[in-house]
Amino acid sequence: MNLNQVTLPSHDVPACIAFYRLMGFTLIVDSSPRYARFECPEGDATFSLHHVDDGPSDSGVLVYFECDDLDTRVADLCAKGIAFEQMPADQGWLWREARLRDPSGNRLCLFHAGGNRRHPPWRVAA
Repeated sequence: MNLNQVTLPSHDVPACIAFYRLMGFTLIVDSSPRYARFECPEGDATFSLHHVDDGPSDSGVLVYFECDDLDTRVADLCAKGIAFEQMPADQGWLWREARLRDPSGNRLCLFHAGGNRRHPPWRVAA
């Protein structure tokens, strides 16, 4: 199996479409105002937005998008007017992360982990 699709709730799909396009994602399905789907700039993964009347609640879900040029990317997005709740910072789990929310309140993390994403020093032996 391979995880390649996540759907996020949105109370304003058109506003989220504009946000994710500004972030650099490619819109591949536009069924506004109910649904939209995007391709990530790298890799084969996609994600979508589905309209909800309420929400999203702060469910604790955090969607991670990895990028090799984290600090440059965050600076570019800030220059475009995207606000971050946490600027890039090194974490104890050996990742560098920046955090933000989309217009519907979905929690996002842009990060760089390199080889530590799948192979941290504490990885469980097979």
